[in-house]
Amino acid sequence: MKYFILISSMLFLFLSCSEEEPLFFEPIEYQGDNCKDCPQVMIAIPEAMGKEKTAGTINTALREEIIAILTNGESGQAATLDEAVEVFETEYREIRDKFSDEMAGWKADISAEVTYQDLQLVSISIEADMFTGGAHGYRVTRLMNFDRDNGVELEPLQLFQDEDAFKKFAELRFREQEKIPEGSSINSTGFMFADDAFYLPENIGISGKGITLLYNEYEVASYADGRVTLTLPMDQVRDFLKPRFRS
Repeated sequence: MKYFILISSMLFLFLSCSEEEPLFFEPIEYQGDNCKDCPQVMIAIPEAMGKEKTAGTINTALREEIIAILTNGESGQAATLDEAVEVFETEYREIRDKFSDEMAGWKADISAEVTYQDLQLVSISIEADMFTGGAHGYRVTRLMNFDRDNGVELEPLQLFQDEDAFKKFAELRFREQEKIPEGSSINSTGFMFADDAFYLPENIGISGKGITLLYNEYEVASYADGRVTLTLPMDQVRDFLKPRFRS
């Protein structure tokens, strides 16, 4: 397994930043073994750097999320990204040996980017494009938010001062976007919300466009419908955020 840090000709600027900036990011990549019978593995993520304690929190959370993606969420399978890649490769070889006639090349293409950063918050999006056999692959997105004041990862609803008020607003905008008739049930046009009641997704993130609500495939719609995303402009939702997050 190959592991390397992308180093530009301006490396000395990154080094000098560590003396001045409490938090900055440097891109790194992980690659799986390059051989005929190996699955394709490419991971490209930002590495948090600097003196701020949030840097360690971000790096740990990113790695844990990617490890979970590569190991199908089976705890204890790997403690590092290197080990997670090895688990993915081993599982591929074991299944290939048993079902060689039905196997196609596995792949795991995972990337992450910082979508928002200010003095209070950092938001990061992880995109995973996976194929592990079957009729089609699958994509999954994870949106993560970090509180710089306390150096911790936030649960999505910790961003808001009034969850119920924000949910009501989000449902109105969701119905408008998806053209769900007023007065009809949330599933009347084909969605699959449990108990036929709108709820906020597990993935809520911040970007320059505002606050994004993202439902992954199968979460509220079929695979054919794909992911469902609702982006709410910041000027419409700022007042729903806790005061210290209203930059």
